[in-house]
Amino acid sequence: MVFFVKFINIHTHTHTNSDENFNILNCYPNSTDFNTPFSIGIHPWFILEEKIEDELIFIKKKLLHKNCYAVGECGLDKLSKINYQLQIAVFKEHIQLSEAFKKPLIIHCVKSFQEIIQIKKELKPSQKWLIHGFHKNNQIALELIKNDCFLSFGKALLYSDKLQKVFENIPIDKIFLETDDAEIDIIEIYQKASSIKNSNIKKIQEKIHQNFNTIFIQ
Repeated sequence: MVFFVKFINIHTHTHTNSDENFNILNCYPNSTDFNTPFSIGIHPWFILEEKIEDELIFIKKKLLHKNCYAVGECGLDKLSKINYQLQIAVFKEHIQLSEAFKKPLIIHCVKSFQEIIQIKKELKPSQKWLIHGFHKNNQIALELIKNDCFLSFGKALLYSDKLQKVFENIPIDKIFLETDDAEIDIIEIYQKASSIKNSNIKKIQEKIHQNFNTIFIQ
């Protein structure tokens, strides 16, 4: 099966689909609108220990929905006030769901890249992992790619010289683009990506379509 649209936005909190783009809306267990393509998970900022069991049951139901493309965002965040060991336990629950429902994992990661890589080595998942909103250095990027993670770049790509150099150096077959919660058009990020890669925008679109097909279309 081949999936083709003009612009793929792999992770957004605000945008809806149109004739020009395809967006995966980030949803939480308290979300109510599942009429467009979405992912669903428990963000490490919003873990409530007394609600975890019920929220995971809700997520399992939504993973069967025809519009559900991925598990997440979920992950680890050392700036979150939530107990870190609890974050790890909830993250591993999401990994199990990703494997059981055969859906890729969209990951929120703050100051936890080594932990993410270690867990991946430990559990050896078959589903692909995608680090959303990546804005770290080249060393971290290459280490994640070495461990078979995809990287998604958002608004920071427009203004961060350091991130642009990272983007320039990493293979395009490991890249996605996103708007996250920024009120910008995904086309702006595609334009910047094509400029950094010294490529035309159509080639960037085509490659991201191929990446999408690799991990989302089964």
